[in-house]
Amino acid sequence: MALLQVENLKKVYADGTAALNGIDMKVEAGEFIVVIGPSGAGKSTLLRCLNQMVQPSSGKVLFQGVETIGAGNRRLQRIRREMGMIFQGFNLVERVSVLTNVLHGRLGYMSSWRGALGLYAKSDVREATRLLERVGLGEQVHKRADELSGGQQQRVGIARALAQKPKLILADEPIASLDPASSDIVMNSLYNFCKEDGIACVCNLHQVDVAKKYATRIIGIYKGTKVFDGTPEQLTDDMIDLIYNQNKKAHATHADSIHSKQKETA
Repeated sequence: MALLQVENLKKVYADGTAALNGIDMKVEAGEFIVVIGPSGAGKSTLLRCLNQMVQPSSGKVLFQGVETIGAGNRRLQRIRREMGMIFQGFNLVERVSVLTNVLHGRLGYMSSWRGALGLYAKSDVREATRLLERVGLGEQVHKRADELSGGQQQRVGIARALAQKPKLILADEPIASLDPASSDIVMNSLYNFCKEDGIACVCNLHQVDVAKKYATRIIGIYKGTKVFDGTPEQLTDDMIDLIYNQNKKAHATHADSIHSKQKETA
């Protein structure tokens, strides 16, 4: 049984925008899948439908054999605590310490009142500290999150996701706002920790070269439709052109058609 199985997943927003048009995909334990596609292709919607941050219009999402769509609050909480999320904008609580932000990854395992009071187990504090050392931020433990650079904040986000002890990590454009040096550090950290801990990852990226460097499998999406699913070696230049330039070609064809008609009537 696949760790995650997605069947005919569709999402149509209230304004009529069809963000996903019947996506099928499987994620096996330990895979590092990168989803690529132009802006507006539906990559972020896909990730948010997997953990129900966005409610799909139809289809199935099975995580460890359990249907996530329509799950009640308690069951959804159990699903989400094993499905870590890393955000493009870091999504940290800036006014609190780096350590506390990582400990937020344990909230899904705590009662609501203990979480509200910040009554974390000593073992959780030790593990959060260890995770920060692991991502190279051992000396930043007690700093406020907003005192860190963007790359450092994203590594806090990785540590927070790891604190959940997840089976799967969803990473939504984790390096989109970072400089090249910080991007390398973040992607190396994310890839290596997933590999070492046996965690599967589905990661959205714009950068095709980065996707080819890290992915065990690449999925290409264009206008909410999956148009490629294969290994980095199978992602040819022609396929990249298909994923990213269909819209440009459609506009060019339309423009050529108009130009031809104008010449005919001249």
